[in-house]
Amino acid sequence: MMKKLLVSLFFLGFISTQAQNLIWKTNINDAIEISNQSKKPMLIMFTANNLADNLQNEIMKTLDFALWSRDNVILVKLDLSDSQASDSDKEQNLKLKNAFGVQDLPEICFANAVIRKNKTTFQALGKMAYKSGGVKAWITESNAILHPSDF
Repeated sequence: MMKKLLVSLFFLGFISTQAQNLIWKTNINDAIEISNQSKKPMLIMFTANNLADNLQNEIMKTLDFALWSRDNVILVKLDLSDSQASDSDKEQNLKLKNAFGVQDLPEICFANAVIRKNKTTFQALGKMAYKSGGVKAWITESNAILHPSDF
């Protein structure tokens, strides 16, 4: 019995750690390639420094989000205040923010994209800003955007 409890605690601790170590792509072209290979849409989070951490703490740092995102989306984080980003990446991220109509940060956009003849075409699926209500409500809203025929 004690052995099962220890194994369970170890497993839960491992998954909890994984929830905090999600793999976010920061280059949109890499994300598009992975998205197309895996046939999963991208979850693009437009963010910047010194923003409220509600979205991160209540949604993205949870086990539920980690499990959901692993199965449903390719995670992309575009930090509009990243001083380490090249000028071309900063310009590209700002153009994407404007193209998706992002007003407030942080904001999430769901999209598919293809690159043909060095031209990228995005298909916006929907977007959402942070709303209180917890991760389960957030996932339900995200699923409604990604799979509208199911709702």
